[in-house]
Amino acid sequence: MSISSQSALPKTGFAGLKENWKGDLLSGFLVFLIAMPLCLGISMASGFPPSAGIITAIIGGILVSRLSGSFVTINGPAAGLIVVVLGAVQSLGEGDAMAGYRYTLAAIVVASVFQILMGFFKAGRLSSFFPASVVHGMLAAIGIIIMTKQIFVVMGSSPEKGSSLFSTMAQIPQGLMNLNPEIAIIGGTGLVILIIWSMLKNPLLKMIPAPLVVVLVGIGLGNYFDLEHEHMYLFLPDASFLPHHEATVGPKFLVAISDNFMSSFYFPDFSKFATLEFWEAVVSICLVGSLESLLSAMAVDKLDPYKRHSNLDKDLTAVGAGNLLAGLVGGLPMIAEIVRSSANVSNGAKTGWANFFHGLFLLLFVALFPRLIHSIPLAALASLLVFTGFRLASPKEFGKVLNLGKEQMLIFVITIIGVIATDLLVGVAIGIVTKIIIHLVRGVKLSNLFKIDFEVRKTSADQVMVEISGAAIFSNMLKLKDAVLAIEAGKTVTFQLNNAYMLDHSVMEFFHDFQHDYEGKGGKCLFEGLEYHQAYADHPLAARRIVQWD
Repeated sequence: MSISSQSALPKTGFAGLKENWKGDLLSGFLVFLIAMPLCLGISMASGFPPSAGIITAIIGGILVSRLSGSFVTINGPAAGLIVVVLGAVQSLGEGDAMAGYRYTLAAIVVASVFQILMGFFKAGRLSSFFPASVVHGMLAAIGIIIMTKQIFVVMGSSPEKGSSLFSTMAQIPQGLMNLNPEIAIIGGTGLVILIIWSMLKNPLLKMIPAPLVVVLVGIGLGNYFDLEHEHMYLFLPDASFLPHHEATVGPKFLVAISDNFMSSFYFPDFSKFATLEFWEAVVSICLVGSLESLLSAMAVDKLDPYKRHSNLDKDLTAVGAGNLLAGLVGGLPMIAEIVRSSANVSNGAKTGWANFFHGLFLLLFVALFPRLIHSIPLAALASLLVFTGFRLASPKEFGKVLNLGKEQMLIFVITIIGVIATDLLVGVAIGIVTKIIIHLVRGVKLSNLFKIDFEVRKTSADQVMVEISGAAIFSNMLKLKDAVLAIEAGKTVTFQLNNAYMLDHSVMEFFHDFQHDYEGKGGKCLFEGLEYHQAYADHPLAARRIVQWD
């Protein structure tokens, strides 16, 4: 149910804590149950100690929630940053995992300084420059990379060291042939639970976090298979129709974490500050982290029943501050995380105190129950990441992009291939260049690529006209977006598009979101001239060109 009354808005600060502490405390606890196993899994998949993800989520909850410009987002480590962080650890460490970890902490510290400056100089709006198809392609590529790497942990086998990503993909059948049966049972059971949970309709069962069920079942199976003690075993020794499969299990298949949480803190090493690899890591962490955080915050705003809007620049500054502290004490970089944030909204959270409580519960858990964390099998956590990776790169995502037009699908696929074949930054750049080339082929003038012609004027006390000429596309829409968002609420805003010969998907999506938000505040939004445009696909937000333009 939509809540439009401004008087119904929850209070903020300590007044909000007093007013909503019960609901926010409950939501914070439920989000903590989801966050704890994900933080451990993301951390280890990133080449960091398992405690690093917990450290980040604690900082994201306790510190960033008090500085943030958003209301119901949850801050913590995210699967989307695994590829970036792991790449930094491997390139900077050159085979030394601990050295790579500490060099990467230094890169996180420097990247966080840039994030703080970006927020201070109001760079949050620059997220508009990245086309949706490129961003989705980047995330899908990250999902494919996560699945490729983590499926071996689920199976209890490993690819050849130093293998390229394509080589690792090719080794998956061999990994299946050489799997560790007991470990594979734990990982496979986790995947089955996640699949079943995603199809459940019962609201009571849906309230139980699937990651929690996976971890509890994993702990139970780990105890049954006695993973705490290293030993060899024959899988199904009495099954005469199967070849005897001898395998080894032991503590190496469990989460390795210190009993003393204070020993989990590590400090950055800046000795590679002057190297190219260091600055590649800085740019990657800053760019991907900032972009994901901004996009997640905007997505969570759409879920907020109170229709509140995050201050994206303030939010970026807060995330930068959290990353600065996390990098200094051994944590992963954080973002505004969409899965935990959507769960937070579903659980009835009303203010940022839910984020605070989720961090507080994590702190209490690692301080009081470190041995319980040690009993979690790595395969159970890997199953969570494989499922997360699949959601990022599922056939549904391909279908959504295809519905927007064949050219969007081309950009999406080229970005995926670019990221997998090269690296994340190069792949994203390839996707953006591809979109620019498509615009040029479709007739966008070079002079229009980064320059837009528009005029915003009042035609009466309650009427505002926005007249756009030429091409309105992702690479030139920033000034238009700023001008339109500055229009006073409660007016009738008319977009005159008779002289716009090209409108791309990014612009159409902005029009749609602006109309939804503006009319939700009591205004009215009209579009004139769209009838003269022909869409490149049936989707209402597909790119379109004018059919009667000289």
